[in-house]
Amino acid sequence: MAKGSNAPRQPLRVKKPAKAASRSAPATGEPLARSAGKVKTRNTTKTFGQKPSQRAAPAAKSPKTRAEKLTVAQVVLERLKAEYPDAHCELDHTNAFELLCATILSAQCTDARVNMVTPQLFKAYPTAEALSVARLEDVEEIVRTTGFFRAKARSLVGMANALVDRHGGEVPRTIAELVPLPGVGRKTANVILGNAFAINEGIVVDTHVQRLARRLGLTREADPIGIEKALMPLFPREDWALLSHLLIWHGRRTCFARKPECGRCVVQDICPSAGGVE
Repeated sequence: MAKGSNAPRQPLRVKKPAKAASRSAPATGEPLARSAGKVKTRNTTKTFGQKPSQRAAPAAKSPKTRAEKLTVAQVVLERLKAEYPDAHCELDHTNAFELLCATILSAQCTDARVNMVTPQLFKAYPTAEALSVARLEDVEEIVRTTGFFRAKARSLVGMANALVDRHGGEVPRTIAELVPLPGVGRKTANVILGNAFAINEGIVVDTHVQRLARRLGLTREADPIGIEKALMPLFPREDWALLSHLLIWHGRRTCFARKPECGRCVVQDICPSAGGVE
């Protein structure tokens, strides 16, 4: 540029404007992600959709030694007794024969459904002698809504015939005599002995007992017989029948298979599965 020119001077260096803040980076406190019932922010993590009373505490350490399992078993028994003072067999019956029939029908069926069917069955066939001479088709029609009704009807009539032929129409009082009856296994035999005769020969292990025993860390066994053998030394013999009812009631009311309500569980502080079960 010529000396003395009146044209405006141009700056030698021009500052570039600062880059705009990245749109992908949210401001402090804004949500970053939402998953599994939580909102994450830069400074906090907030839980939503659960009441404070429903949030489970951190899981307890799984019991390893026999002494630790005995301690857990004692606490479980005491607390469930207090939580469910009226726990009992929920199959309606007035005698051992009725309970045996109801237990056979309860396979793969709810107790509530069985209780809807058994009044008609017991009215038509009040004794083993009456049921032993029943027409299979008639029994099938009565028990149809319990599922697998043909197999269950055959078991009922076969069981009644066995009672008449081998035991004078009476329900026997030993595992060895009960298990050979049609439709009867060890679990059913334990139900009859514990609830009809107050004989604690073993522990009834149904799906609820299996689930809770493993969740509480009392056993790693998978089959009912193995679970029963693992539980028997941990609990007083006089409480074996009651223990099954307590675990079943807890499984039906709180420790559900899919979404257990750990936040209101009376044994969550000693349960190694608390809050971590889907």
